[in-house]
Amino acid sequence: MTPIAFVASDAAPARSALAALSARYGNAAPEEAEVIVALGGDGFMLQTLHGTMELDVPVYGMNRGTVGFMMNGYHEDDLLDRLAEAEETVIHPLHMRAETPEGGMQEALAINEVSLLRVGPQAARLKITVDGRVRMEELVCDGALVSTPAGSTAYNYSAHGPILPIGSDVLALTAIAPFRPRRWRGALLPMAAKVRVDVLEPEKRPVSAVADSRAVERVTAVEIRAEQSVRHRLLFDPGHGLEERLIREQFV
Repeated sequence: MTPIAFVASDAAPARSALAALSARYGNAAPEEAEVIVALGGDGFMLQTLHGTMELDVPVYGMNRGTVGFMMNGYHEDDLLDRLAEAEETVIHPLHMRAETPEGGMQEALAINEVSLLRVGPQAARLKITVDGRVRMEELVCDGALVSTPAGSTAYNYSAHGPILPIGSDVLALTAIAPFRPRRWRGALLPMAAKVRVDVLEPEKRPVSAVADSRAVERVTAVEIRAEQSVRHRLLFDPGHGLEERLIREQFV
């Protein structure tokens, strides 16, 4: 039998599924498994991918949470057959380098997006540079984000950013509630682009940076680029892969 590592969120349905599946199929340690099955929602899937990225083991999610865009349907029967027939999608995260007023620097990886968000009551003032060239001297907004194709249906889509096909070699740069330029529609950037966002008036208009769920408070600048050296392997049931879901989402 294929050694499977089951991991679950703290939600009651996920814990119940963990007990049932472990009893039926066994439960190997992640470092000894050929596949990891994540039980929960999309948030837990991101947590699992971050926690297991050094293992280079594919992750198959089953939805036991409230959101399951990155998850397959939950069924206890025929799991081994489903894993054998599953289609693999490889995605790469973003690398965030955040600078703080004290001169410090923090780094993190983001599978979905890197967001800059205003902290106080006043709008943020941001300067955007792409590959060393200033593209926007001032963006007044509630924030801005850079999204991967895999994350384009998450926060990016809620902020009226575009849905990106999973195979596209582009990133989405999306403003959050832009005030000036009013109704700026954002930009599509090559996957190889290096984006720098400088916070103007950081003391008066503080901004935080968030890589998926990891936050850095009160940043002065953030550099964002795709991290091609890191890969995440996701498994989906045939015909229900991430590319199909991204296309289908646009016709809802």
